Amino acid sequence: MKKTVVSTLIGAAVLAASSAASAYEAGDIIVRAGVASVQPDESMEAGSTLDTLNAGLDNDEQLGITAAYMLTSNIGVELLAATPFSHDIPLPGANTVAETKHLPPTLSLQYYPMDAKSALQPYVGVGVNYTTFFSEESTLGDLKLDDSWGLAAQVGVDYAINENMVLNAAMWYIDIDSDASLNGADIGTVQIDPMVYMLGVGYKF
Repeated sequence: MKKTVVSTLIGAAVLAASSAASAYEAGDIIVRAGVASVQPDESMEAGSTLDTLNAGLDNDEQLGITAAYMLTSNIGVELLAATPFSHDIPLPGANTVAETKHLPPTLSLQYYPMDAKSALQPYVGVGVNYTTFFSEESTLGDLKLDDSWGLAAQVGVDYAINENMVLNAAMWYIDIDSDASLNGADIGTVQIDPMVYMLGVGYKF
């Protein structure tokens, strides 16, 4: 009798686990949203005015949104978007002397190595990023940061909590370089090259 009860419980657990699995198939759309943190690893052009000032860029957190379209059960295409990120630009030992906002839409080709029925779905991706800067302000004068094109790489993982809902964690490395000018004069190139981290939830359509 006890063996029958145990077998029944094990069978129910296996059935529940497989029903929670979110099978990824060609044509599926997975929309994910959560808190995204952009953490610059900036460096300045050697010998430039920016290098002399030793300016930096602070982190910022905003709403991140991704939408992935599955080409097959293992290959997807994803677009990363977000509400505008805002970065303070401080100088060492001084208050903030400038700030800027930017949007970093990123298009990636993704690979999902696990079986389509697995509840745990890790993935990797490579793609291209376009970052546009706007609303630059500075106490030093008229600051301008040029837009940037660069490569991006990502890793992430989904965990299915039912047939449609997933928990998601993801991170990106994005190559962002911007030429900066102040009052029309070139002050150097800043390599921002941030890591982007996102925790959130997703829904499969």
